[in-house]
Amino acid sequence: MNFLIKILYLISKLPLKILYIFSDIIFFLNYYVVGYRKQVITQNLKNSFPEKSEEEIAAIKKKFYLNFSDYLAETIKSFTMSETETKVRMQHINQELFHEAKEEGKNIILLAGHVFNWEWMNTLATIVPQTNCHPVYRKVNSTFWENQMKKVRSKFGNDALEANEVVLNIFRAKNNGDSIYLFVADQTPHFSHVSYGLEFLNQRTPAFIGYDKLATRMDLIFIYCEMKKVQRGFYQINYHRVMPDGEKFAKNEVVRKFHKLLENTLHKRPDNYLWSHRKWKYQDSIKDFDSEKI
Repeated sequence: MNFLIKILYLISKLPLKILYIFSDIIFFLNYYVVGYRKQVITQNLKNSFPEKSEEEIAAIKKKFYLNFSDYLAETIKSFTMSETETKVRMQHINQELFHEAKEEGKNIILLAGHVFNWEWMNTLATIVPQTNCHPVYRKVNSTFWENQMKKVRSKFGNDALEANEVVLNIFRAKNNGDSIYLFVADQTPHFSHVSYGLEFLNQRTPAFIGYDKLATRMDLIFIYCEMKKVQRGFYQINYHRVMPDGEKFAKNEVVRKFHKLLENTLHKRPDNYLWSHRKWKYQDSIKDFDSEKI
């Protein structure tokens, strides 16, 4: 395992233009030879965009494989990528929201989707007035990859927290505008934890709702992270404050609004999402389904 780590870190030090050659090879093998999760990706796209033709679905799928291959190369690069290079490659739009939160004395919950490349968001910690930035990660079966991703998300002054401990951490911390918590909020809950679901991309979708407990119990600021791939190796994130309809968020309101914003993002650029994920495999486990269209 130590040998593998050394090899990956050596590869990570290569320039991105070289790593993108590896990405092109991965794309060719994935798309033309292996067909990585081809059936899952095709079915997810057809179910999500029933209005699109077979030709349109095929074009989106091919672009997805290209973006996914770049994501793999960029994730390896993130092991050793400098703060300066990351700042050049990731532009943060609407940063004034973080200063407003500081002035209001309220901590921030960032809600992002699996839109490429969410792993490059961590330089946000270097440009905001908040002192504490906590990307959230989930335990995975591979201890190696879990440790690597924790290291990546803890770079540049971040302090990554495991998903099972983050809610307690938020409740215990002072709500004074000095902390940010980043959730990749379109995670699929384990079937034993599926409770709430909603219609998202024309499908019954189990929704992770851990952050909803925070919205209804604490006076926090919720911000949606709209990721955009500008060109290969360059991204923008536009931050949007999510506001309640009333004085405070009702139950599951922030969950619905996040999925609506994410759905809008995916309609703009459907190829830039993690379609290989089996997001809809626990549809039948939903106990509380919100049938109202988001």
